[in-house]
Amino acid sequence: MEQLYSTPSAALNYLRSAMAVRERCRLIYDYAVRGELQHFILDESKLASVAERVTGLIRRDYPTLAIPYHSRWRHFGERRTSKLTSALSTLSAADRARTKLDLAIVSVLLDAGAGMQWRYTDLQGEVSSRSEGLARASFDAIFRGDFSNSRQDISVDAERLLGITEEDLTAIFQVTPENPLVGLEGRVSLMRALGAAVNAQPLFPEKRPGAIYDYVLSKYVEDQELFAAELLRAVLDLYSPIWPSRLTINSENLGDVWRHSAIKTGDLTHELIPFHKLSQWLTYSLLEPFIECDLKIVELNALTGLPEYRNGGLFLDLGVLRPRDLTALTKSHKVHEEFIVEWRALTVTLIDQVAPLISSALGKSPAEFPLACVLEGGTWKAGREVARELRSDGGPPLVIESDGTVF
Repeated sequence: MEQLYSTPSAALNYLRSAMAVRERCRLIYDYAVRGELQHFILDESKLASVAERVTGLIRRDYPTLAIPYHSRWRHFGERRTSKLTSALSTLSAADRARTKLDLAIVSVLLDAGAGMQWRYTDLQGEVSSRSEGLARASFDAIFRGDFSNSRQDISVDAERLLGITEEDLTAIFQVTPENPLVGLEGRVSLMRALGAAVNAQPLFPEKRPGAIYDYVLSKYVEDQELFAAELLRAVLDLYSPIWPSRLTINSENLGDVWRHSAIKTGDLTHELIPFHKLSQWLTYSLLEPFIECDLKIVELNALTGLPEYRNGGLFLDLGVLRPRDLTALTKSHKVHEEFIVEWRALTVTLIDQVAPLISSALGKSPAEFPLACVLEGGTWKAGREVARELRSDGGPPLVIESDGTVF
């Protein structure tokens, strides 16, 4: 491979892009096509059955094919989103956007895997788990003012984030020995780091995460158009300091970027594969507040599929991917292991492979039926349904040790 990224600025610029996610994951996929991967065997002949499964689910749940984008907003539930709409009705469009962005940013960053035992019970007695439970718990907390120093506003401010404690999140998420939440300490660190990043940002007129609205409008919006890849760029540039320090270039934290020995470049990006799963999940979740301000999102498909339990589990459970060592499915893995990096990389490219099969079966073009709809309609939901069919607890086919900052 040509050595393109020999300076820190060039390497960082590349690795903090959706293009890098797609290109590096495709390199791993190409090894799989040739049967040269160490950990996984690829069976492309089963992609058609995956597409058929997802297409059937879409037709069942969205007969008009009016599918919203995959985002955090789907997890709050209609009752909460209606409550929020009513509460924000007297605000200007810009202030509504800032408040919704506050909510989305904090809720997404608290959305890493909760574990199989954890549950959230709201004041109406509704019990939720996994992503929906985390979403509803974080929504209720923000609505109560738990993330605002004034304790009155439906907003989030840096000062309060800097003061978040483990006791605060224990109460918000109803954590007890009988109701354990995976990665609680990591979530506390993430909230404090978010507060520090917001506080240190001179381009934020208000010290709140939702001020990304002003940053993006001043830097990336022209003629009421916002490129999806540039929104991701803003998220990565602004919030990369919040992630735990793992790999760095020139002391700059890379975030959700990992090593795989098959990536040979000889430059500063040697062996590196970016995924930016939570950052892309956040980017998808920021789209709607911007769209509600009459901005047009351009080239939405520049973003990639999300390499996590449900999307990745779908391809394992339906036989597109098979571990060379089947006992690997019975073991617990760390996020940095090549086995997990390989699986995540293959997931990103497999979503790209199956998406046009799905859109074609639905009579849509990729532009008419973007990845954001494929995920929501979609591969994520199908991954969850297949998991429930195959395992009594509905858990994913892989066990990964999470610190609450990756998945």
